[in-house]
Amino acid sequence: IANAGKFVWIGTADIKDLYIHKAKRMVPFLELLSELIAENVTIRLIHAKEPGKAFRDDFDRYPNLANGLEQILCPRTHFKCVVVDGVFAYSGSANLTGAGMGAKSEHRRNFESGIVTTEKGLVAHIMQQFDEVWMGKWCGACQRKVYCAEFNDLI
Repeated sequence: IANAGKFVWIGTADIKDLYIHKAKRMVPFLELLSELIAENVTIRLIHAKEPGKAFRDDFDRYPNLANGLEQILCPRTHFKCVVVDGVFAYSGSANLTGAGMGAKSEHRRNFESGIVTTEKGLVAHIMQQFDEVWMGKWCGACQRKVYCAEFNDLI
């Protein structure tokens, strides 16, 4: 993600105030996203539920996220994926949380499974799934639109 030049798409059911290594310290993942936005990298995020207070507090520390982070809250989202510049993708079970990403201690991490790939066909498939949700392809039959602020005009 840190090496993105054009775009990063992230899909996750749950997102929390994940911290990552930067130089010799731990910083909020949102700091990295903020830096990428400042470099004109498009960031899209689909998540299934509102993040907690700690995430929102971190979010408020980076003002360009408010207008620069494109996000959709979709209560049906359960896939977890990352696509970088259309050439690299992750798809698996890990949510964008400390436990999901292995950033917690050895005894407080989840057992996750996933793949990373640069294989064009797999990257294209992951992008297609993300893009169909992003563009609202499944909203008409969702049956959870009453919980969805993004596409409630389709109710």
